[in-house]
Amino acid sequence: MRSYRTLFRTPEFTPFLLSFAAFAAAQTIGGLALGTLVFRATGSPFLSAVSMFGPQLAQLLGAAFLLSGADRLPPRTILTGLALAFAAGTAVLALPGLPVWAVFAVVLLQGLVASLGGGVRGGLLNEILSKDGYVLGRSVFNMLWGLVQMAGFATGGVLLTLLSPRTCLLLAAALYVVSALVSRLGFTARPPRSSGRPSVSATWRTNALLWSSRSRRLAYLGLWVPNGLVVGGDSLYVSYAPEAAGTLYAFGALGMFVGDMAVGRLVPPAVRPRLATPLRLLLAVPYLFFVLRPGVALSAVAVTVASVGFAASLVLQERLMSLTPDDLAGQALGLHATGMAALQGVGAALAGTLAQLTSPATAMTLMAAASVTVTLTLAALGRHDGRRSAVTGARSGVPTESAATDQVR
Repeated sequence: MRSYRTLFRTPEFTPFLLSFAAFAAAQTIGGLALGTLVFRATGSPFLSAVSMFGPQLAQLLGAAFLLSGADRLPPRTILTGLALAFAAGTAVLALPGLPVWAVFAVVLLQGLVASLGGGVRGGLLNEILSKDGYVLGRSVFNMLWGLVQMAGFATGGVLLTLLSPRTCLLLAAALYVVSALVSRLGFTARPPRSSGRPSVSATWRTNALLWSSRSRRLAYLGLWVPNGLVVGGDSLYVSYAPEAAGTLYAFGALGMFVGDMAVGRLVPPAVRPRLATPLRLLLAVPYLFFVLRPGVALSAVAVTVASVGFAASLVLQERLMSLTPDDLAGQALGLHATGMAALQGVGAALAGTLAQLTSPATAMTLMAAASVTVTLTLAALGRHDGRRSAVTGARSGVPTESAATDQVR
């Protein structure tokens, strides 16, 4: 499937995008409003960063205890309930006089509930689309995320000049309700992809199985760590440029949109595996420029160029799906989503701590340098693993698939 026309003729794909668009718009507007509210109340870059990205740390608990539900529960019910839970939590965050500790309690609970979302959405998309349409469909999904982020952060920045952060949070809650309605009315009542009841033991067993493959481990680490470190630096936009944070987030979304469109639509399938490492380096290197403390205009250029590198996730997700049985696709993608979200939360906490000790610009530079180091290390591990697999295959006379080499090049 190489045509957008064919893609959008696929039943349920359009409702899938609309449901996600409303959810993503609520996240961007609500996240910016909450980060601004906390920064105005505390003046702390650390607390501002953690309020926006810290909830993702709670997804580690979800990945450990709840993730088997991604394949063992009906997707329409889960996505509808998830959106309603976020609507309720965001409405609570808008309550006047809510203490900071209560704000973090609510957002951490939201993060725990959200741990199912990535796996359920990813597994549902895998069902809606044919195998040859997954990368193109996922690229459209990512491009939509970029467009919604651009619109959401730009709109959120404007709204925060006209309205209070609490009013913006109520608007975000309303958008979550819209997402719930579209999910309920737009999706068919599919049965779970896998038999059995969701449980902690089932979650642990499947996570252990997914992690047991060296090729999948390298794919997961490539998806999680470089991305998480860069997004941790992104969490400092509010403290780096308080009046232009929405602008920087919007330009970052623009770069992500361009990268996903190019990789998903224009790059031949045979070339994609070789782009993972270059794209991950592109994601981090422009942020080294922040050591010079550039103004908003130059910062926006650097952010846009760097965000093209987020398209590395498309390459690695395709690789991950090729290494995973269909009946585990939901949990495999859920583990990817929760792991990535958790590492982004860790990155935000680390970046916020560095910014408290130094400055936002210095912290962003250090996070980028760490991301480059991790990417180069994973590339070296992949090359070593590929050479070892080739030697083993030659000795046994059986051709082997150099999976790790493909995914980290």
